[in-house]
Amino acid sequence: MTLILVAIGGAFGALSRYGLERILSAIVEPTFWTTMVINASGSLVLGVFISLSDSKFEPSSNLRLLIAVGFLASYTTFSTLTVTSVKQFIEGDITHALINIIASLAVGLCAALLGLLIGRSIL
Repeated sequence: MTLILVAIGGAFGALSRYGLERILSAIVEPTFWTTMVINASGSLVLGVFISLSDSKFEPSSNLRLLIAVGFLASYTTFSTLTVTSVKQFIEGDITHALINIIASLAVGLCAALLGLLIGRSIL
């Protein structure tokens, strides 16, 4: 059952990530910014979910697996962040690589903090 829940969550997370990336890419030129938006939104939602889980309700371990481990882990894109940054370094675009790494980490941390705070303030 555990594997099925993670697989279902992962499938929906991957499809959601792909869909949002396509929408963002239609609006702006695909860059590391699209990955940052996806990672930040995933950090925000995970922060809200974990905060609510810790303080307001205790979800079943199955729900945690489905949402946190399956959906959100598949939705966010750490591998895309790292590969994009390494490619930028290799191509000599060191400034953008560093901006990508530092900004992604800072934005992700802020989004996670905001999510935790939102989760604590609900109910």
